[in-house]
Amino acid sequence: MYYWTNELWRLAYLIVGMGGLGWLIGLPGWGLAAGLALFIAIHIRHLRQLYAWLYQNPHQEPPAGTGVWGDLFDRLYRYQKAQHKAQSRLRDVIRRVQESAEAMRDSVVMLDRRGNLDWWNSAAEHMLGLKSPQDRGQHVTNLLRDPQFITYFEARDYREPLILSSPVRGDLVLQFQLTLFGDDERLILVRDITRLQRLEQMRQDFVANVSHELKTPLTVLVGYLETYSEHAEQLPPRWQRGLQQMQEQTLRMQNLVADLLLLSRLETDHRTRQTAKIELPGLLESIRRDAETLSEGSHTLRIEIEEPRSIAGAEQEIRSAISNLVFNAVRYTAPGSTITLRWHPRRAGAALEVIDDGEGIDAVHIPRLTERFYRVDKGRSTATGGTGLGLAIVKHVLLRHDAHLEIESRLGQGALFRCVFPAARLTQATGDISEESTLIPGSLRRR
Repeated sequence: MYYWTNELWRLAYLIVGMGGLGWLIGLPGWGLAAGLALFIAIHIRHLRQLYAWLYQNPHQEPPAGTGVWGDLFDRLYRYQKAQHKAQSRLRDVIRRVQESAEAMRDSVVMLDRRGNLDWWNSAAEHMLGLKSPQDRGQHVTNLLRDPQFITYFEARDYREPLILSSPVRGDLVLQFQLTLFGDDERLILVRDITRLQRLEQMRQDFVANVSHELKTPLTVLVGYLETYSEHAEQLPPRWQRGLQQMQEQTLRMQNLVADLLLLSRLETDHRTRQTAKIELPGLLESIRRDAETLSEGSHTLRIEIEEPRSIAGAEQEIRSAISNLVFNAVRYTAPGSTITLRWHPRRAGAALEVIDDGEGIDAVHIPRLTERFYRVDKGRSTATGGTGLGLAIVKHVLLRHDAHLEIESRLGQGALFRCVFPAARLTQATGDISEESTLIPGSLRRR
């Protein structure tokens, strides 16, 4: 404000002075015009100084100026110094980020909002075959042409990583993880998981081979035990008790081997190739009867059908998954509990739920329930005869059918296991099933 007041006073002095001089010589108008012209000439000179300073080297000391121009030169100089320091800091940060990315063994690729390659580290050149600078600006799908990657890239659902072979080295197995950031830009992180894949394959082969090799000796044991049990009355009571325990443990071993072989088969392919139409009412009623036999009438089992559509998939696998959930509910709930099998519509698909009103599960255990051999209560699980593989089988069956498992439970409030199927897996049922019906135990009567 101080400088602008001075400028106004300077303009007033020039106009009054030059106007007074013009009045003395009899030309007051020319005097006023000369005062304004002199004022404008002073500002034009300062503008030329400003232009020359900015054009030549704005980092040098600013030119000398008077009044408001001197203050403007000083402020611009201080602002440019602050901007220069900020830019230097940003350049240092970018340089450190690039150096850090260069030091990584994982590939880092940055894409702009159009999906064009913007920057990548040297590991990406080794794993993906990118070449600098000729590939810069190319669309990523022009260089990574695997159909699975193109589908993954265009789907924009990057919650799960994608596993593919390297486009330049067939012996490398890579894990792609995309992340959206900034103005719809993408960051691609690529890890070499070849060693992990080999270890996982070795583990699967080992389990499958051992399980297969155990089948023959177990079959021999079961045969001899059955033969001995036919003449158990001729054995001393102590031997009879031992024979019964051997039969129970041999049966448990057979169930364990069967589950291991099934899980090994499911792990080899995450998507089923069978697309038979599975009618849920009949399947659930069959599972309910099997569960009643296991329960020996100590549980109440109900079926509720609210979704008229069927599932497209492998019926034996779906039966195995649902049976595991229902049989677990029978084993781990107290006599007198109610178990409900509910098939109902859900947003963008449908869900099959197995609900019980038993003791419930502590929330700390829920994230690990689908792990192999994970047990909430080891003592009780052993007593019930479970193998510890049931929920792992359920998870892999659902993965093969593009579905997933959700678990909800609290201590003292029962448990809910929900199999969520996408709309793409649902087909129109052949039977005339109402949109909301309930199957009660022992019948197929609708509500």
